[in-house]
Amino acid sequence: MSTVDVTAPAVPVAVKKAPKAPRPKLSETWWRHIVGIVACVFALFPIWFVASAAFNADQSVSGTGFLPLHWTLSNFGTLLHNNVVNPSTNSPQYAPFLHWFGNTLIVAGISSLFTVFIAALAAYAFSRFRFKGRRLGMLFLLLVQMFPGLLLVVALYLIIRNVGGIFPFMGLNTFVALILIYLGGAMGANTWLMKGFFDTIPKELDESARVDGATSAQIFWGVILPLALPILAVIGLLSFIGALNEYAIASAIMQTPDHYTLPVGMNGFISGNYGQYWGFFAAGCLVAAVPAALLFAWLQKYIVSGLSQGAVKG
Repeated sequence: MSTVDVTAPAVPVAVKKAPKAPRPKLSETWWRHIVGIVACVFALFPIWFVASAAFNADQSVSGTGFLPLHWTLSNFGTLLHNNVVNPSTNSPQYAPFLHWFGNTLIVAGISSLFTVFIAALAAYAFSRFRFKGRRLGMLFLLLVQMFPGLLLVVALYLIIRNVGGIFPFMGLNTFVALILIYLGGAMGANTWLMKGFFDTIPKELDESARVDGATSAQIFWGVILPLALPILAVIGLLSFIGALNEYAIASAIMQTPDHYTLPVGMNGFISGNYGQYWGFFAAGCLVAAVPAALLFAWLQKYIVSGLSQGAVKG
């Protein structure tokens, strides 16, 4: 005996979309726009001034205005050709700008990568493990960060000079010594910031992975780090920018022009080593800002969440 399927076809049910929130009126939020415009002008004015000096043929500060009086691209051309031209004598002077730029990218890139890695290991230990001296160790890291780095220049110089007598590869005028100093410079703040983010990751994920047989190392690499990409991006970006702009320690450690980083080498454009060339100095500043701007644009989607979530717990 055959049966007849009398089941009625399913009728799609219309789902009502939630109404969009009304857009605030300009008469209610006009003060926010004014505050935003004032903040943008305040932040962009130095950049505009530097850009005006970079495209201005006049090498003096007094000749720099809101708009360049004599537009030129020669400031960038002379830098990319590793020389600067004295406007008064028209004689070139060797200034290895691209070499300094490469040194800076190497030091900043390596130091930021190792900073992220070491800070992640330390933050994971302080966040997930319970051991004797844990709280004291965190307080010690916070206490060390209260002293500015300039107070350590003399001590660091003496340490690197003495260590270089035993291990020449990490003595004065070496990239290894400068990278090691940068690694320890902001380790306390980075560890605190990253630990706060790790505390927001539920510990139930660790427990479920441990039930499946995962070790602590497997949990760290396979569970924690993929979820901590926002804070890793923030720490990496801050470390890269800090190493890119640092001058005091680099000027004490690096002693020959071939080993200069960009801030140390460009200081010669305005300190008298190559003359008072503010146009070349401004052009170099714009070129140096390109890697940081590209890195910021690439990591932009992680920055807001990394900074906000990392500040929830400490």
